[in-house]
Amino acid sequence: MRPLILLDVDGPLSPWAAPRHAKPAGYVEQSLRLSRWSRKRLRIWLNPAHGPTLLALAGSANAELAWATSWEHRANRQVGPVIGLPPLPVIEFPEPQPAWKFAPVARFAAGRPLAWFDDDFDLFPEARQAFLGRRTEVPTELIPVDAHTGLTSEHFDRLEAWLRKLDRP
Repeated sequence: MRPLILLDVDGPLSPWAAPRHAKPAGYVEQSLRLSRWSRKRLRIWLNPAHGPTLLALAGSANAELAWATSWEHRANRQVGPVIGLPPLPVIEFPEPQPAWKFAPVARFAAGRPLAWFDDDFDLFPEARQAFLGRRTEVPTELIPVDAHTGLTSEHFDRLEAWLRKLDRP
């Protein structure tokens, strides 16, 4: 089964917690309209190098990239094109979410190896442990990302190392 690489927007791809005066290296400010009916714009930072890096890593391991973000389908319209990603599958998170993203991700992954970038794994520690407990036979790598820095080369190195382990018999 093809491994999955799941992407969250807020935190990993957009370091929302970074101080306004200390934009992380490589990030470019973007002004996105939240909806076509609103004039309100959201200012976020995105790094255009992330898309090609993620595509290269996924391609090297025949892995599938997918969105695991509250942006849901808006990630394909507003974030992916800015960083050079094609439309990706989207995990939908129906309201309410009593245990955050874990149940929808578990259904979507359905026994596939999984690496997941997110900044909020610690929000629901019991749900996280239950999720991991159900995946003991399936390679699973939760890669926490600091929302102050976003994705860094260390995160990509960790993903690459995990993908290499999957190739070993």
